[in-house]
Amino acid sequence: MRKCLCLFSTLTIASMALANDGPGLGVEATDAQVAAWDISIAPDGEGLPAGSGTAAQGEAIYAIRCSACHGKAGSGTPNNRLVGGHGTLNGPAPVKTIGSYWPYATTVFDYIRRAMPYPFSASLTDEEVYAVTAYLLFLNEIIKEDDVMDARTLPQVQMPNRDNFVLAYPRNPDN
Repeated sequence: MRKCLCLFSTLTIASMALANDGPGLGVEATDAQVAAWDISIAPDGEGLPAGSGTAAQGEAIYAIRCSACHGKAGSGTPNNRLVGGHGTLNGPAPVKTIGSYWPYATTVFDYIRRAMPYPFSASLTDEEVYAVTAYLLFLNEIIKEDDVMDARTLPQVQMPNRDNFVLAYPRNPDN
């Protein structure tokens, strides 16, 4: 019985290794499809689209598309708050907001572009995303209201918590 089980197991594993087709589900994505899905924005701004926006422009968009969940001027509740929280990260009740926690302004743009507004993610134009990003940075006193955010200026924004993260991008071959 044991020999039979060993032989059966060996043959089963060997036949699985020889099968290179896979389950036969779906079709291989084309290069164009993969390129359309590749919307990642790097901390250095690589991947940022054309467009621009200011906090003044973003205020109106925020009021219509964001305030229902995040409250007036980003105050929200502690779980969805976007503004404030400075000096709380080392305390017993850290408040992680854009201004207190996020290390890169480009990540704010990337997240809004991909996931907001819930439940209509990716429904804002690139110009609207730049404007809302600028508005949130302004509310956190990181930029001025009339500063223009675009692919050139957004990566240059210095976030307050930028030095409190371990650099993982670009990958350091020495680590």
